[in-house]
Order: sequence, then C-alpha cells, then structure tokens
Amino acid sequence: MYGEEIRYVEQHWPYSCVVTIAQGALLFVVASVAGALNSVAGGGSFLTFPALIFAGVPPVIANATNSVAVWPGGVAGAFAYRTELHEMRRELVALSASSFLGGLLGALLLLRTTDAAFMGLVPWLLLAATSLFSFGGIVTQRIRSLSTGPASPRAQMVSLVAVQFVIGIYGGYFGGGMGIMMLASLAVMGMTRIHAMNALKTVLTTVINGIAIVAFIAAGKIAWGYALLMAIGATGGGYMGAFAARMSDPKWMRRFILLVAWAMTAWFFVKQYGAR
Repeated sequence: MYGEEIRYVEQHWPYSCVVTIAQGALLFVVASVAGALNSVAGGGSFLTFPALIFAGVPPVIANATNSVAVWPGGVAGAFAYRTELHEMRRELVALSASSFLGGLLGALLLLRTTDAAFMGLVPWLLLAATSLFSFGGIVTQRIRSLSTGPASPRAQMVSLVAVQFVIGIYGGYFGGGMGIMMLASLAVMGMTRIHAMNALKTVLTTVINGIAIVAFIAAGKIAWGYALLMAIGATGGGYMGAFAARMSDPKWMRRFILLVAWAMTAWFFVKQYGAR
C-alpha cells in the first residue's frame, strides 16, 4: 500500500524542511503535552510520533526526529529529579552504561530498516507498546508473585542491567512505551518509591535517546525544522511535568494516554491493512 509513495518520498524528501504555521502550532502543542506526560506517566511518543506521520514525515525520519524532539524534555525532567538521583548514583552509572550500548545498537538497526519495512512494523510496535502500557502493572504483579524469593543485591543489579540493555535496543529502534518497560523492570526488581523510579526512568530514557540521536544525525535522518520546534515545546512541558508529578495523581493522565494510544494503534492498523 505504501510502497510507491514511500519510494518517492525517500528520493525527494528534504530533511531540513520548512514548517508551515499550522504544522508548527500543532507540533509545538503536541510536543509540550508529550513532554509533560513523559515526566508524569510516560507515553508521550504516542502523541509525537503519529503527529509527525500526519505531518507527512517519512516513517524512519519521523522516528529519528521524534527522538530529537523529546530528548530536551527528558534532560529538563532529569534535572528536576536531581534530588532523587543523588541517592542512586551507583545504580545510575551501571544502568546508564547498559542503556547507552542498547540504544546505540537499536538506532543502528533502525538505520538499516527501509521506510516501507518500518511502516509495516509500526502498527505492531504500537500494539506492543500500548498493550504494555495498558497491562504492565498486572504483568509486573504476576511476575513478582512467581518469584522464588529475594535475590542478592548483586544478582538483582546484574539482572536489571541485562534487562535494561534489551530495553535500550527497543528504545533506540522505536521507543514507544519504553518508559513503562523500565518502570515495570524496576518494580520487579523490588523498587517501590515511585519518584525514585520516575527519576531513573527519565535519565535512562534520555541516555537511550541521546546516543540514538547521535547515530541519526550522522546518518542525516533528522527533519530539523520539525525537530527544533518540537524540542522547545517538549523542554518546557518536561520541566513543568516533573514538578507536577510530585503533586498530582497520574491516573487521569494515564487514562488520557491510553485513549490516545489505542486510537493511534487502531488508526495505523486500518491505514496499513485496511481497504486497498
């Protein structure tokens, strides 16, 4: 369905594009909301990635541009969580190294994927991310209930680093629902303080996106007109969202994200596999 259109776009798409006023206003607002959501409950990519697709950006470039757009918001959110992070310096170093390596591998895999192939994967990637976002808590509780007993701190850390490496690969390649995966893995390993978990999640997401961005820039896969505008919106949203997270119950934001995520997943399935 997308083959001829995508081949044309691959040949003619201007990576440094001019953004219209309507596109700019829409993407700025979407990125601001996504930055706030990422700091509170995660799931901002369910808004920003489809917005770029709707704006006409080719899939692989949209995914790479989305990483640039949300990265400054992650940095701002991490700075807002600096108090919580100070208490977890040892864990942060090991998990950041694992995230770095996984994110780089995932980004390199994406760069070897054609737009047509990636567009075919997008509905399934969104379905996996949305399902995890919806049922991650249930899955986490189930896994914890099956645990045979508390492992040693060293064994827990080794397991968490290995899981984080896999999450990093996924995050470098696509990233939707990545934060939920991290929160689930941290919970399984015994963490219970939500602010500390959110702080780690925010930093590790920033590390993964950061190294992926370097690979995407080197490959010339960033639509800078869109990326810079969205990055400004995501930065303000991420910083304010981190402070709001301490004072609010994220359940309503989570419900909003779920509504958007399932709607976007359904739309991409219809677009990809609907009437031909």
